[in-house]
Amino acid sequence: MVVGASIVVRVLAGMAGVLFAAQAPAAADEALRASGGCRTGVPQGPYQLRGDDGQLRVAGAFNDGTRTGSFIFWRENGVREAHVPYDNGLRNGTVATWYEGASDREPPRHLESEWRHGLRDGTTRTWYPDGHPRSQSEYAKGRIVSSSAWSDAGERLPEDAARALAETDEQTADAAYAGLDDRITTHMPNCGQS
Repeated sequence: MVVGASIVVRVLAGMAGVLFAAQAPAAADEALRASGGCRTGVPQGPYQLRGDDGQLRVAGAFNDGTRTGSFIFWRENGVREAHVPYDNGLRNGTVATWYEGASDREPPRHLESEWRHGLRDGTTRTWYPDGHPRSQSEYAKGRIVSSSAWSDAGERLPEDAARALAETDEQTADAAYAGLDDRITTHMPNCGQS
């Protein structure tokens, strides 16, 4: 039997995470409400996280307490922030993030990255806020195999600078993923466990 559950929690400034340094954090002291079903004491089925105003901030699903399928994140203004696919609790598929944008149009892409079984594996692309390419890297089982990158003026960077930029982008993205993960783990449905 699946039982609906919800809790209200308070998020202090910065706890909800910042997608990337150029983007705004969640509002200070924003109340978020997690809702979702439970079975045998763990999250099961659809999951939602909403702000004070009822605005959807995260949508996803759990299977036996483990993230499954796509988790989609939105900012307070309703603009899409990230799409993170999971399989058996691990990132698996194309992760995508967007820069801050106006609520009346598609936000600019920031990153697209292929993941398999919790590791980057395939192509990772990043863009500058104006939409032109920043970097493109090929990964194999979590390691950079090759990288190309461009300056904000559009000039191709040397290979060593491209790799350094890819490594910096990887660290920044990993910090952002940790913030997104934290937003979920600190706002789980109340399944009767302390």
